[in-house]
Amino acid sequence: MSRLPLIGVTSCTKQIGDHAYHISGDKYVRAVAVAAGGLPLILPSLGPLLDPSEILASLDGLLFTGSPSNVEPYHYSGPASAPGTAHDPARDSTTLPLIRDAVAAGVPVLGICRGFQELNVALGGSLHQRVHETGTFMDHREPDNEPVEVQYAPSHPMHIQPGGLLESFGLPAEIAVNSIHGQGIERLAPPLRVEATAPDGLIEAVSLQGGAFVLGVQWHPEWQVTDNPHYLAIFQAFGDACRKRARQRDADASKNA
Repeated sequence: MSRLPLIGVTSCTKQIGDHAYHISGDKYVRAVAVAAGGLPLILPSLGPLLDPSEILASLDGLLFTGSPSNVEPYHYSGPASAPGTAHDPARDSTTLPLIRDAVAAGVPVLGICRGFQELNVALGGSLHQRVHETGTFMDHREPDNEPVEVQYAPSHPMHIQPGGLLESFGLPAEIAVNSIHGQGIERLAPPLRVEATAPDGLIEAVSLQGGAFVLGVQWHPEWQVTDNPHYLAIFQAFGDACRKRARQRDADASKNA
């Protein structure tokens, strides 16, 4: 094919001075371009102003990024958030319907951190809002007083389940990953399967049972992705799935021309 696959990258809303902005981190768009081999298109968080079906008709894949904000708990019938918890309702109203429609349409999806949690919530799961306070799991948050290179360094081993997507990418049974999150999966959404777990049993990766490429990871494989073969394999597989959809879209367009 002669064109790059078009990969939508979700954005967060942020107030800067007197104006609101739609922003996405450089590490995400750079990973799409360099590691997945796609053309990243940042999608504004405009909620119901954008029809998910019209967005999907123009895209070959979707990356749901991490964020400082958390999904508002009413989306999964959870208790109110602790005071001071960052939320982004405009993002919630955009990403949750978009995930459901993308999965139904067979559009390749990669969810990272908040995107991983959005995937679980959108498909009927729930979240631990403060993993470190459950009494069951270790503290998965990054050390906030350390430089970013330390925060994103490998933090704990992760066990990969046999027979899943991650194993099919050539990843070994155990890899080391970073850990930069305060929330995590409580109840797994029914359409998803567990792909990987942390040593404490917390779910670290999920995929869709059957169908198109749908993968969610709790850690951050976009970080220095070209320097980590395991992280790179995830983005390359995602890019391959997007290229496959791009070829099919182009073939369908030629038939209907």
